[in-house]
Amino acid sequence: MGSGGRTDPPDEDAPRADGSGHRVPEGQAPEEYGDHRGRGDHDEHEHRSRWPLVAAAGAAGLYGGVAVFILGDETDLVPPLLGAGLAVVGTIVLLAGVAGWVDQAFLTPARDRQGSHKSRESYVSTTLLFLTTDVSTFGALFIYYFFVRIGTWPPEELPPLLGSLVIVNTAILVASSVTFHYAHEALEHDNRRRFLGLLGTTLALGLVFLAGQVYEYYEFVAHEGFTLASGIFGTAFFGLTGLHGLHVALGVGGIAVLCWRALRGHYGPDRDTSVATVSLYWHFVDVVWLFLVVVLYVGASV
Repeated sequence: MGSGGRTDPPDEDAPRADGSGHRVPEGQAPEEYGDHRGRGDHDEHEHRSRWPLVAAAGAAGLYGGVAVFILGDETDLVPPLLGAGLAVVGTIVLLAGVAGWVDQAFLTPARDRQGSHKSRESYVSTTLLFLTTDVSTFGALFIYYFFVRIGTWPPEELPPLLGSLVIVNTAILVASSVTFHYAHEALEHDNRRRFLGLLGTTLALGLVFLAGQVYEYYEFVAHEGFTLASGIFGTAFFGLTGLHGLHVALGVGGIAVLCWRALRGHYGPDRDTSVATVSLYWHFVDVVWLFLVVVLYVGASV
């Protein structure tokens, strides 16, 4: 209170509170704080984003394009080139949607001094909801594969699916999930050096896994003549592994953003929202891969 009963304007240079009494350091967004509820002057504002809708539209275009391509290649009812073009456009829209989503959810809070007052629980709950719906995406292709298995098996001569490459790749992805878990644990114990080292290791392992999957595709296509058009099993195999590879690539992008922000000191024991959400996504991708290996790689060989 100033002289004459006037109320002094708030000091804009003073540390900000997140709505729960915590003081937010300069350059940090309130939603990054682990125990915050985000209650405050901005609590009445709704938080909406168009980017998930854009990403969903792109994914629909990608999946629809692949379906049209396969239909045209097998029946000549539609030009296969039409499906390929639709898939390319869908991929571009999907990547644009994901990029906008990542920028809005992870990068903007690091740049915006005012930040967002969304709570950690809100971001984690939304991520869990997204992963729940994502199960249906994989489920549709798994149902297709199970339908294939009901008929005469094998439908054609299968390539050697089980080998050292898939075993090594599986071990790499499982190891990356372990390093991510302990990276988050190190952050909670305020061990910055260990957190950065394990997070960087997770990123490297994710990249190695993607490289291994690309090499596996090369071996199948170039040496075995096994492609997406190699019958109903080829469609199921490349559809499932390709969809999973896309999810891994998106996860690697998310981890790269975490590394970028971690190197700038944006995270701490009570500032881990982004780490928690990306970690949930990565563990989900890991579990799906294990199920995929058991059902597709091992199951096809039985």
